[in-house]
Formats: sequence, C-alpha cells, structure tokens
Amino acid sequence: MAFITKKDRSKERFSLLLLDLEEHYFEQHTAYNLTARGPEANRRTSGSLKICSKSIIFEPDDAVKPILKILLKDCKGIGAVEERGHNPFTEGFFFFFSQIYLIKEENMVAPYKYERGEKRVTFQLEVPGKTEDIVQILLQLHRASCLDKLGDQTAMVAAILQSRLARTCFDKNSFQHVTENPHMECVAEMVSPLVTNAGHVCITDCNLYFQPMNSYPDSVVQIGLHSVRRIYKRRHGLRPLGLEVFCTENDLCSDIYLKFYSTKERDELYYYIATFLENHIVECTAESYMLQWQRGHISNYQYLLHLNNLADRSVNDLSQYPVFPWVISDYSSTQLDLLNPASFRDLSKPIGALNTERLERLLERYRDMPEPHFMYGSHYSSPGYVLFYLVRVAPEHMLCLQNGRFDQADRMFNSVGETWKNCLEGGTDFKELIPEFYGSDSSFLKNLLGLNLGRRQGGGRVENVELPPWASDPDDFLEKMRLALECQYVSEHLHEWIDLIFGFKQRGSEAVAAHNVFHPFTYEGGVDCDSIEDPDQKIAMLTQILEFGQTPRQLFVTPHPQRITPRFHNLSATPSLSSMSPSMESFEDLTEESKKMAWSNMNKLALQSCHKIHKDISKNVLYRHVDSTLKMFSKENGLQRSVSFSNMALSSCLMLPDDKIVVCSSWDNNVYFYSIAYGRRQDTLMGHDDAVSHICWRDDKLYTASWDSTVKIWKCVADDISSNKRTQFDLLAEFEHEAGVNTLDLSPAGTLLATGTKEGTLTLWDIASPLPLNQLTCHSGKIHQVAFSPDSRHILSVGEDSCLVVTDVQTGMLIATVHAEQEQRCFCWDGNTVLSGGMSGDLSVWDLLSSKVIHKIPAHSGAVTCMWMNEQCSTIITGGVDKQIILWKPEY
Repeated sequence: MAFITKKDRSKERFSLLLLDLEEHYFEQHTAYNLTARGPEANRRTSGSLKICSKSIIFEPDDAVKPILKILLKDCKGIGAVEERGHNPFTEGFFFFFSQIYLIKEENMVAPYKYERGEKRVTFQLEVPGKTEDIVQILLQLHRASCLDKLGDQTAMVAAILQSRLARTCFDKNSFQHVTENPHMECVAEMVSPLVTNAGHVCITDCNLYFQPMNSYPDSVVQIGLHSVRRIYKRRHGLRPLGLEVFCTENDLCSDIYLKFYSTKERDELYYYIATFLENHIVECTAESYMLQWQRGHISNYQYLLHLNNLADRSVNDLSQYPVFPWVISDYSSTQLDLLNPASFRDLSKPIGALNTERLERLLERYRDMPEPHFMYGSHYSSPGYVLFYLVRVAPEHMLCLQNGRFDQADRMFNSVGETWKNCLEGGTDFKELIPEFYGSDSSFLKNLLGLNLGRRQGGGRVENVELPPWASDPDDFLEKMRLALECQYVSEHLHEWIDLIFGFKQRGSEAVAAHNVFHPFTYEGGVDCDSIEDPDQKIAMLTQILEFGQTPRQLFVTPHPQRITPRFHNLSATPSLSSMSPSMESFEDLTEESKKMAWSNMNKLALQSCHKIHKDISKNVLYRHVDSTLKMFSKENGLQRSVSFSNMALSSCLMLPDDKIVVCSSWDNNVYFYSIAYGRRQDTLMGHDDAVSHICWRDDKLYTASWDSTVKIWKCVADDISSNKRTQFDLLAEFEHEAGVNTLDLSPAGTLLATGTKEGTLTLWDIASPLPLNQLTCHSGKIHQVAFSPDSRHILSVGEDSCLVVTDVQTGMLIATVHAEQEQRCFCWDGNTVLSGGMSGDLSVWDLLSSKVIHKIPAHSGAVTCMWMNEQCSTIITGGVDKQIILWKPEY
C-alpha cells in the first residue's frame, strides 16, 4: 500500500503507532522487567524500555510475551526501589498504576488487551547509572500528564521536547562525504501516517539529512539533492509548515515528509532544494498538468494524483489523503459494460447529491440550520474512511486511531457493493474512494495477515472483501476499475468531478448550487487556529478538524476544460494563405499521421531557398512593408512583381483560393484587392476609422481587424472579385473591443473567432453572436498573434511580454503560461509543439507540455516578424527585419 513504509520492518514489534496521537517518543534503554512471582528464570525479562511523552512502553525480547504500555496519567506513583544498604537508584524504579495495556501477545496484531486494578511493575536498567536521570524525566512527564487542562499538558510537553532538541545538534559525522558544506540546520519532525518524530534537519550542497532525536527508525535519513524530482509545500495541522520530497516522478509515496516549527525555515529549505530542480516551478503547476491531461499525454489516474499532490493531499497525512472518485455505479451485474453510460456514477454531483430523496432531507435540514450552514455532517475523506478501506493491510494504524480497537464487524469494509449502497443511502456516509482502488496491489482487499476482525451478525467472520459479480478475483476487480477510470465516458466527464473537489464548485455560490457544502472548518482558511487564545479550545478545534477531514486546496476558480477524447480532426476545408505563399503544389492530402511526423521532425528544418528584399520590413515579410509595396516572389526566380497601393504601409495580405486575387490591408484604413491576371488594383474596401491591422478570409467572408477597436465581417465572394465585377461589400457583423485589435484568427470550422488587442486582452467570439464568449487579459502588452489549435480546443497567443499563453476554448481558462527568454513575434503550432520566431532571429521549437525549448534553429540576423506553414505542414516560410524571406522544409 502507498503509505506502508518502503523499508520492510515487518519483523519489528515496536512502532510509533503504539503511541497515542500527538505523542512523542523520546528515548529507549535496555532494561529488565522484574517480577517477584514465578520460577527464578522468569522473574527477569529483558527488553527495551521506551520513554514517551504520555506513556512508557516495554518491548520484551521474547516476541511471545506482550508489549507493556502504561499511560503516565494512570500512574499513582513513580520512584526508585530502595534496598537497605544500597543506593536506591542501582536497584531500579517502580510504577504504581491503575491500568496496563498488553499489546501483540504471541506477536499477533490484535485489539489491545488491558488489565485494570492497582498494580506495581519494576524495571532495572542495564546501565544503572542512568536510573536517577530516567526517574527525574518520568516524574516531569508525569506532572505534565496530571495537569487539569489539556492545553497546559500539551504546552509543558512541547517545552520539554524543545528543551531536549536545543541540547543536541545534528551529528556531522553522518555526512556521506567529508567535503560536504552545510547550508542550514534546524529542528523539525518527520511525518508519517498518524505519527510524527522530532529531530534535526541538515542540508548541505549534496544531501538532505534528517536525524531523529530517538534514532528511530534509523539513526539518519539521507536524500541526495540531485535525485530529487518533486517537492511540495504542505499544510500540516492547518498551518503552512510541511515539506514533502519525492525522488520519483509518479510514485504515490514520498521519500520524506517534514514538518517544521516555522514557515520561514520551511520556505528556506524549499527554495534551496528547488535550485537543484530544473524548471521546478513551471513543471509543478496545475495548468501544466491540465494541458498534458487534455492532450492525452498523462492518464486520468496520473492527473488525479498530480492534482491531489498540488492540493496538499499526501499519503503521509491521513486527514488529507489523496481522494479519488467512485466512477462505477453497477456492482450487481455479472458483466461490466463500460460502453453503457448507466454503468457509471454521475460525476457532476457530489456523493451526497446522487440520491434525490436523501438530498431533499439534507436540504431541508440545511435550510433550517443556524449559522454556520453546511449540507453534510461528515466529509468525503477522513482518516477513519481511509483506514476503513485499508484496515486489512494497515491494522496497526486502525488500532492507533481507535485507541486499540477495530471497528464493529458489521461496520467494516466487508463488501464493495454494500459500501457503494451505503454511500448512496446512508444518512451520514458520503465518502469517495482512495487511489488504491485504481492501483495494482490488491492486498487491501484480502485478509492476508489472518487478522481476527470479528464476526458479523449473521455469524460469519470478517475475511476478504466481497467483490462485485463482474470481478473474478481482487486483481481482476482492480483491472476493471482501472479500465473504467480510463474509459471514454469517464474521460469525458472527469472534469465535472474535478470542479467539485478541486475547482470552482468547491466554494461559494457555485458550491451551494451544486449541493457541495461541507462544514466551514474543513476548508483552507476556514479557521485560524493561531487566533484562538484558549489552549484547550485550540487543541479541541484542531483535533476535530483533523479527525473530520479536510477539503483539498482549491486549484481552479473557473470551469475545468473537458478532456480531448477522441482527438478531433481539422474541420477546415479552406486553408488560410498569405500573399507571399508559394502556389499550392499538387500534393495529395496527407494523413494525420504524416502531419504528426512533420511536427515530430520540426527540429530538423532544412533551408531550401532565401530571397533578399530591398526595402525594410516593419512587421511581417509576408504581409506588411514600410514602403506600402506588395512584393510577389517565385520560389525559383525570386521577385516577380512589385505593386504600390498607398502612401502608408501595408499591414497584412492573403491570397484568395483561386490564386487570382491578392487582398491587402493598410495603415490608411483601407483594404485593397489586386488582380494577378490583370496586374492592377481590382477594388477597395473602405470600412474602418483607423489602420486595418489583420485580415483573414473564409467561405466568402472577409474578416478585418482594426486599431479602431473593431473586427468586422464582410460579404466577399471570391468568384465575383476574380471575374472583374464591382463588388458590393455588405457588412455582416461587427465586434466591439475596448482597445485596438492587433490580430485575429478563425477556428478551423469557421464558427469561432479569437482576437488580440494592443492592451493584451484575448477575446473569444461566436461568429453568430455580437457578444463575447470569453475574455481575459492574458498578456501585459500588445498581443502579436493568436491561433487556434487544429482541434479548436485551445488558443495560443504571443505578446510583447515574452509569454506564450495557452487558453482553453471551452472555459476561457488560462491553462499554461510559458515565459520565453525573449519576445516571440510569430508562430505556428499543432496543439502540442510550437515553432516560433523571436527577436534574436532564431526559430525556437517548444514542447508546451514541458514548457521547454527543445531546439533552436539559426534563421535571420534580426527579429523574425512573420511565419507561414502550408496545410500539410511540409513547407514553412519565415521573414524578418534582415529583409530576408527563407523557405524551410522538415527533413525526415
């Protein structure tokens, strides 16, 4: 299981789980348990005596004998054994107590036994000289346990702990190399499920070390900094004190989880480790993982793990254990039909809202409830729920959580179908699942340890979990659960569940509308424990929250986009061409695989030809010239024609599909139509009050963007213009903006329009409506270019702020921001890979999923100002301020 320690300690009887919650293990000593009864050989039992903040624990060397645990609060007296004529501290020390726990008798994990009644037990240390010190420590801890208020007890124990830590420091003899240079040292606690262990942290230029105060379970834990792959800041006990370190990319269990005593120390260590991780901050963002998930580069399972990690969920913290959804609703059929939507749970609703009748009762109570309002009296994830599922592999954790007892047999995890039914019908059961249900280790479904978990009312013993009829065995059950999680139905609806757990329906009015409201204390920021002055009240509040469960950190505040499944093909029937593109060659349509091959070899662009222009180019070699001249080139023969329309610069141009008409926009507010056949200006469209910045044509419609803050759609029939007729340019639509529009792009299907303004605002429009679908300021300066992905799911934009920004079309959500070293002026992309031109003149090939430049290609001696790619992705043309037009082809 995920949180079972990686190092096999199955032969060890003692563990920190024998301590009470929030208890500390201070030290251990070799000792003997002395008894006055029985044969002489049995009166002296050797073992290890553990001194803890609330108890003493004696672990006999003989594994058949039970471990003894005495709570200090149950002690009536502690003192040295006095023998006449002897130093009392050489004979040992005794405890008078009213109750003693007997644990793991016959070395079996089972509910704790206890004996009540006043008794005395005597211990003798192997090193008698330490007896006096031990007795003084025990008396001090006993005084703390007898204080009336829990807050005072906790404060005194904390003072004792800090005093012990202050008297020691990290032992630098533990360094792996004598040449290591320490960077910082501080005290912290290593966190594992239900327990923490105090000690010293030291970080050097090579390694991270943790040295437990009690040398348990090892004298030192060492992690090489260069082996670290991921680090996460964590909330622990509702405070920003945790740090979790992973040395693997996808493992659910971390290599160490530390809780610091100050946020400042935690953050200093975090940023020091982060310097060893390339692009750490970029890689570990929800937006980056979202893009990978949408594109199918990571599975639903992997994406949910990443979201849980980013939302403070950790397998080391049972109050914030990773949460996964129930996805299947059919646990009674003999065959599981993953093509039938009825086989699945409605992922748009929380568990509590799936049953309409139950929901009505809950809402009635909610409406009559005084402040604070909440719909559900329990959470969907809590330590008790996690161990409900995992009791067969983590029985000692359950015993720790429930004071040495298992739950009643009929209330245990006996059947998958029964558990699902209770989640649908129970008045207080709203739990979701845990990652193990979609993993590969089925041991949590089997009683492999032979545990005595009790008998149910029908008389049967609690053994293995009863599986649905469609599962032949536990491994088959997990395999089908994994298939269900990754199937098309779940992939198409998983974003709805993410909205509830990690997204915009987690809080506020959207949560109320979605019937997704839990107790306010479960939300991040719902309570400030530091502001509670009364220690008892603070501890009670913290205990209540940790046992009840916590809502994940909110990762998204807008609707989460849907996964792309299946992958959509380009629906555009007409390519958008520029005036300087070569004539369309007689290629047959290439398959989607051929396009993928072209993009996979984009880092192998080969220069085919280069043409020199004799005038400066201000923006786009294919579109705009400072001398207001349109220049047409032949690949073979170079410059063929040069035409001037105006005394102001051209801004963009394109060629209509029949290759007979060139359309050019100008800074003089006009659009010009040039006939190649007749060698003259054919027509002029005067439609704007400021410069026309960009144009595109699709299906006999001309789209014009202008610095007058409008985009207009005109009727523009290509056949009429080509036949030398005077054209009536009817205005079909107009889209108003708050700033000058600098660029636009049509979706491949021609139904959506994206525009970018001088002030950095990206707007998405439905062609059929004058109102914007989505609008967001995604750049801090002018947007140079916007373009839809081939499947119309995303829009990429580049701007003056040197950022490449990916926006989701469906939700308008900004899902990735990549900061380039320099301003990028133009680009082409396939949805995953970007070929861009920057100010240095280089072409950059970007992998958006990793937010990295994977290749740079020297191209121009100045800024690359424009780029064009044919529909087959087999030809690229670039232009720049160096007055060069370059033709490229990928080689493969």
